[in-house]
Amino acid sequence: MTIVVLVVASALYGLGLWKMHRKGAAWPARYTLAYYLGGMGSYAFVELGFLGTYAHDLRWAFTTRIALLIFVVPALIAAGRPLELLIQASGDGGAARITRILRWRIVRMFGNAMFATVFVAGVFLLFLTPFAWTMRGTPWMEAALGIVVPLLGLIMVLPIAATTGMRSSTFITIEFLLAFVELLIDSIPGILLRLDDAIADHAPVIHNSAPWWPSPLHDQHLSGDFIWFIAEVIDVPILVILLVRWMRRDKAEAKEYDDLTDDEYEAMAQAHLRGER
Repeated sequence: MTIVVLVVASALYGLGLWKMHRKGAAWPARYTLAYYLGGMGSYAFVELGFLGTYAHDLRWAFTTRIALLIFVVPALIAAGRPLELLIQASGDGGAARITRILRWRIVRMFGNAMFATVFVAGVFLLFLTPFAWTMRGTPWMEAALGIVVPLLGLIMVLPIAATTGMRSSTFITIEFLLAFVELLIDSIPGILLRLDDAIADHAPVIHNSAPWWPSPLHDQHLSGDFIWFIAEVIDVPILVILLVRWMRRDKAEAKEYDDLTDDEYEAMAQAHLRGER
């Protein structure tokens, strides 16, 4: 399944590059490298490496895999600007349709950093329930997570990068300030896993003769340590992105005011005093 996802995702990006070439438009090589080496490379590393191999047997491998798939892999894929490539390769009609989709309420909701924080925290809280073992111990469900989780991450990451110009600087300022709450909310599931001395997911004991194999409780504590660390580290670039969006939007609004004539500015001021939008 992982190989299929890699082939399809790589082919779709390559199709976009081919369309750009046919149009005679240039596409920065750094974005292509970021997509294939960073995005596809990280996905292959997670799914085909140690974490994907031992996700069924080790709880910390499973939770770390999910955390990387929802946080790191989508961020590295987004660094390749796949949405921007799609818009430029689709022509005027396709670009207009994509822009309309980005304005859908549900897309804007997922692209809101505050919603993303609560959503991811809710996903991580599932690790504290027996359903965590259901996901880990059911083969088809574990395989499906390798597709569904990074897609959910992309749905949250791509709109955040694409909707800068659709929101006011006031909204972005509030979003930026509330994003600091992530530092607390994202840590809660990891802290609870780390401090809990009972096996939360009621998973059966999986024995292994390797000397490094952890006990079930130590496995759970490692799980909490890793998702806590990953969630906190990934908050830093999110805050940077929000800060950049805030600065760009503030600069754009300042230019809009500077371009107004004296009469237009006076009319806008009077409308504001009358309580009109």
